[in-house]
Amino acid sequence: MKNNAIFHMLVATTTLMSTVGISAAQTIYVPEGSANTVSLVDFKSGSVVNRFEGTEAVHGLALAPKKQLLVAGSISEMSDDIAQMSKPAGVSAEDHAAHHPSSNQKSMSGTTESKSLLTLIKSDTGEVLRKIEVPGPVHHVAVTPDERFAVATHLLGTGISIVNLSNFQVEGFIPTGDNPNYLAFGEGSDVVYVSNAGNGTVSEVDLQRGIVRRNLLAGSSPEHMITDLPSGLLYVADASEGQVIELSLKTGNIQRTFYVGGEIHGLGLTPDREHMLVTVTDEDRLSSIDLESGEVSSKTLSPAPYHLTMVQGTGSALVSSRADSVVWAVDVNDLSVSKQIAIEGEGHQMVSLP
Repeated sequence: MKNNAIFHMLVATTTLMSTVGISAAQTIYVPEGSANTVSLVDFKSGSVVNRFEGTEAVHGLALAPKKQLLVAGSISEMSDDIAQMSKPAGVSAEDHAAHHPSSNQKSMSGTTESKSLLTLIKSDTGEVLRKIEVPGPVHHVAVTPDERFAVATHLLGTGISIVNLSNFQVEGFIPTGDNPNYLAFGEGSDVVYVSNAGNGTVSEVDLQRGIVRRNLLAGSSPEHMITDLPSGLLYVADASEGQVIELSLKTGNIQRTFYVGGEIHGLGLTPDREHMLVTVTDEDRLSSIDLESGEVSSKTLSPAPYHLTMVQGTGSALVSSRADSVVWAVDVNDLSVSKQIAIEGEGHQMVSLP
């Protein structure tokens, strides 16, 4: 009887852990832009289950799951008044001041004209832990695979900010090129690729050394990117040209170009790595590229499909709208919409729990 009871206890525990795992994998964080909030979307129920406040104009969002930490980047410029008001509860004035230099100090980028905020948030409770000044409006954000650093691109600048996630300090600023846009990591935690929409390049950055190792040509206006590391490839959305560029990470050369048309934005690689999903914002459609044949198929998705993230373990992607306060759950195989979820503001760089 005792052994039987232990057996049933183990089964129950395993079932509970599996359920928790499934639930976590179906949680998506959605930065709601003009609403100044980040919402938690439960994919299974198709509803917003929580909403985090204490942010401003969040566009870039990244997650450090082991640290239970969200990194939210504001796309708006910050005044000195906002800097003084942004001290989170529980942080001393001295500690806060150490993270907020006076306005006559030069930023890491060498200018004094523009500042913005990265907000560090507990991913389970929404508690704001710290607000960190960075040089200029933040476009997109990423967390290194080892969760040591957060990296932010600056919409009006020429490089990326590096923030240490252990001490919440800005480690440095690395120049990459005009209008740095998106981020994608290489084989290790020390290599990040940065698309520079202003000069048609992708910079391969060595975070350990704080240098650009090489620049890769990537069309006219490279924006969103995604790596397929097992294949040694980097896919880049050449937004204004309506094409997706396939780059070899080994040689840096363009392997293939897939023409989709329109103004493309978000990218998503399907779990089988056989198709690339692409949002075509100005033509109200979602497209799928067959990466073997190069054929492109599309379905109408309206209005203005925008950012895109895969929801692991579901065979679905979540797509936001640039024009409406809504996100759609889309089947990655046939591009059909299974759910439409109302949010606030507009959804930007969404992240899914792994």
